Parts: sequence; structure tokens; C-alpha cells
Amino acid sequence: MNRFVLNETSYHGAGAITAVVDEFNARGFRHAFVATDPDLVKFGVALKVTDLLDKASIPYTLYTDIKANPTIENVQHGIEVFKECGADCIIAIGGGSSMDTAKAIGIVITNPEFADIRSLEGVAATKNPCVPIIAVPTTAGTAAEVTINYVITDTEKKRKFVCVDVHDIPVVAIVDPDMMNTMPAALTAATGMDALTHAIEGYITKGAWELSDMFHIKAIEIIGRSLRGAVKNTAEGREGMALGQYVAGMGFSNVGLGVDHSMAHTLSAYYDTPHGKACAILLPTVMAFNAEYTGEKYRDIARAMGVEGTENMSQEEYRKAAVEAVRKLSQDVGIPTTLKGIVKEEDIDALSESAYADACRPGNPREVTVDDIKALFKSLM
Repeated sequence: MNRFVLNETSYHGAGAITAVVDEFNARGFRHAFVATDPDLVKFGVALKVTDLLDKASIPYTLYTDIKANPTIENVQHGIEVFKECGADCIIAIGGGSSMDTAKAIGIVITNPEFADIRSLEGVAATKNPCVPIIAVPTTAGTAAEVTINYVITDTEKKRKFVCVDVHDIPVVAIVDPDMMNTMPAALTAATGMDALTHAIEGYITKGAWELSDMFHIKAIEIIGRSLRGAVKNTAEGREGMALGQYVAGMGFSNVGLGVDHSMAHTLSAYYDTPHGKACAILLPTVMAFNAEYTGEKYRDIARAMGVEGTENMSQEEYRKAAVEAVRKLSQDVGIPTTLKGIVKEEDIDALSESAYADACRPGNPREVTVDDIKALFKSLM
């Protein structure tokens, strides 16, 4: 038996953001807890939402104590503020950081027995849906608006932990490319490559099946043709990435990921490396590592990435072509090719142990040992 979970309602396209008021009113909400990061307030991105709330006389409390890699402390503080302000819904504006924080807050509010945030790791046995979330992504990468996953950083233990819970999925996703057009090129590239990593890892993960494959291969195609344009801030590129990352999220949320994400999580926990950048640096190397355990799927990936003549290629040729197409896209959008300057040699053992313990690792198509992960890290030094 396979389970597939998607959010209740989603809006797509330029101008979709106006639906935030309609949804708030239609659902009978009274007070919104608006979770966003301080930079989005500073640069006026969050204003695109709060101005609509102000014009509609919708009461809200703005919460901005959110880091790029959200921490247990960010969640705990948010829970306190939510209780004090009397909100009955959450509007999460931002990338994965804002949405992950919102999910954790919303889950604990309705499931107070999980107030110890660490107890949410893995598949927590929560009983109640979280506080209703209206998710407004401002990056085209995490797809947190349509996934049942969130990731929190334990700064004390220098680790990220993945939480998987069908009760945390936002009830509404508003995917408006106009909310993403102020993203700097470097952030666009990193979040876009994160989305591509979701699509590729989801396509080859052990849990993949026909329904998830449908989403992932289409996401690879959309991202492959859109990311370069998005980095240049073209309307077509932004629109394509807004859709492509969402489609990837529809798939991987239901079947899992692999060791690329396991390694990226530990890089973020140790060095505060942006998640998308970490995924992107790792992706071609991890793809090559997994290649012989993927059947004919790399032919599909190569074709979706725009490689011609795949039907006449040998298995070795189309696998190499898939990896090289991803590597070329990554380089074209300015992603570094190594972990030099990020990883410290003396940390590799601890990084590898942490990555091996990560919840994403078991989904990798190839069985992975701690020594394998060490070798992968070292190959990128």
C-alpha cells in the first residue's frame, strides 16, 4: 500500500497572493500569526502580504525570530508569542526556514505533549492537525508549502533533525512567482538546485513508484529549462521555477530522499551552510555514486534535462550524460564545485556519523556506510 498526501488547496501564478485574504475570511479565522524572517521584512517582501491584511482590516501578529536554519529556540519562542497573541491561524511567508518554524509551532500548539521539540524528530505520533497554515513561499526550492516534512536545528548538539508528520501540511499554498522576483541570483540558484535535488533524489529513492515518478520527472524537466532564466530574473524563469519546485515537493514529500540531503543537513548544522547550496555542491557527486543502482532512470533524467539522443546511448553513456547535465546546470548558475573552505578535515568523522544517522539516508537507492559518506566528503575537498 502506498500513501499520498497533498495540501488541501493551492493557488498558482502571478497575482495569486490576493487569495490570502479570501482564504482567511472564507475559513472564518480571526487573528493571524505571521511567521517570516527579518530580511523579508527589511526588504519589503513580507509587506506584499501584510499590506493586503492591513487593507482588509485583518488582525495579525508579526513574528520574525527565525534564522536561516531555524532552531529549537526559534520554535519555543514562537510558541510563546502565538499563545500570547491569541491567533487561530498561521501565515508563513518565506522559504523553508519560515515554513519549518511555522509547522513546528503549529504542531506543538495543538499537540502540547510534544513541547520538547526534540521529541518531534522522525515520525512523531501526533494526534491532531497543526494550527491551520496558509503558506506563501518566497523562494523556489524547499516546497515546504506542500510537504509533510520540516527540519529543525539543534544548536547544542550541532545537528539538524528531520520531522515527518502528515499533520503539519499547510491547508493552503499560495505559489506566486511575483513573491520570488526580488530573490538575489545566488539564492535563486541555490534554492533552485535544492528543488532539482528533491526531484532527482525523489525519482531514484527506494520508495519511488509510478505516481511519484510522474511528479518528479516533470519537475526535473521544468527546473532544467527554467533555472537559468530564473537566475537572470526573467518572468518565464520565475514562473517555471515556482511551479517546478512545487511539483517536486508533491512527489518527494511522499516517498523520501537520499544521502545528498543527509549530508547537506549535517553541513548546515555544523557550518550554517545554506541548505540549497550544500545540496547543489553534493548533487553531481552523489548522483555518480548512486548511478549503478538506478536501473534506466538516469536515461529519463538526462532526457528531462534536455540531453538529445539518449535513446541511442549505452547505459554507461546515459548515466554519465545525466550527471554531466546536472553538473553543467549547477556551474552555469554559479554553484561552487567543491566543499573547500566549508568542511574542516578534522570534522569529517563527526559529519559522516551525523549524516548516516539522518532520516533521509535510508531512502538512498544504494546502501551507504559511514565510510562511504567519509569518502564522498573527502572527494569534494
